Amino acid sequence: ATHTDNLSPACVQLPLCAMKLSAFVLSSQCVSGKVHFLEEFNDDSWRDRWVDSEWKKDAGSQGSFALSAGKYHNDPAIDQGLKTQDDARHFTTSAVFEPFSNEGKPLVIQYQMKHEQDIECGGGYIKIGPQPDDQKKFGDPTPYYIMFGPDQCGYSAKRTHLIFSYKGKNLLRKTDLPWEADKFSHLFRLVVQPDNTYEVFLDGESKGKGNLKDDWDFLPPKKINDPNEKKPDDWVDEKKIDDPEDKKPDDWVEEKKIVDKDAKKPDDWDDEEDGEWEPPMKDNPDYKGEWKARRIDNPAYKGEWVHPQIDNPEYKEDNELYKYDNIGFVGIDLWQVKGGTIFDNLLIADDVKDADELADRTWKKLVAAEKEKK
Repeated sequence: ATHTDNLSPACVQLPLCAMKLSAFVLSSQCVSGKVHFLEEFNDDSWRDRWVDSEWKKDAGSQGSFALSAGKYHNDPAIDQGLKTQDDARHFTTSAVFEPFSNEGKPLVIQYQMKHEQDIECGGGYIKIGPQPDDQKKFGDPTPYYIMFGPDQCGYSAKRTHLIFSYKGKNLLRKTDLPWEADKFSHLFRLVVQPDNTYEVFLDGESKGKGNLKDDWDFLPPKKINDPNEKKPDDWVDEKKIDDPEDKKPDDWVEEKKIVDKDAKKPDDWDDEEDGEWEPPMKDNPDYKGEWKARRIDNPAYKGEWVHPQIDNPEYKEDNELYKYDNIGFVGIDLWQVKGGTIFDNLLIADDVKDADELADRTWKKLVAAEKEKK
């Protein structure tokens, strides 16, 4: 939430080192990456760059935003961010910038998020994608490229979303990335590389990395079961069978209960009123359990049948899963049972050095102050 001079913080097309800051001076070491978008919510000028959606206005559930540094902070001007104001509302707002492609370059997405409230159920994620046709209608149906950030409902359903859009489908990661909510500011960072690898960082620590092909279902399988093949009717896949030579002994007792022959009808038993008296049952002392034949190897066993596979005609290699053309908007689109989340210092760039420098002069100082004062 620092102010930038002579430069719109929402659409930065210069190296971060070229900016002049009124509240802080950046490191003298020049950072050479390209910053496509930077929003620090330094003052009310954010309203010139962000457009609140009216997607849920008619339903009466459209939430509102306002600037706030939160209860605990280092500097009230520097640390202010965009806060969700209301309970049980949808919060939708977006900012656009000059579209770009990440072809051949890393894509670095970073932002701060703090739940000051007991959110109960709701998200803290952001979306990036192509510019919407109408920002006033931005919402859940709006196409996006990447959705990234935490989400939770109750105490058990907690995860960090990382959803990629591919050929019109939104793909969830095969396994969840962790998330544990508290009331401190957290730094979320996603780095996607041109070799189709990725890494997710939370507060500077790696929480997940790998290959896009492995961790999402971008592509159909290379091989599929041959539809013209099926298991032969005479295929024997039963590994063990009952031993036909094994017979149940003649004296084997399977009766679990027997009549208690020692029981006597009570003297006061009245057959007319109580019905015909029957002696009670008791456990059979000779009971040996259910008899089962001994199991032996099946001489006809052929092994587990494996379905023959063929090349999948629908499979087509794609080595540019990482690439998106026309990245031109960032948005907040979420539902919260309890409002009070603060978003700040949103960055989209192609060099992690820019993200590191931003975190050093903003988030690190803020979270240190939060932990000291809380």
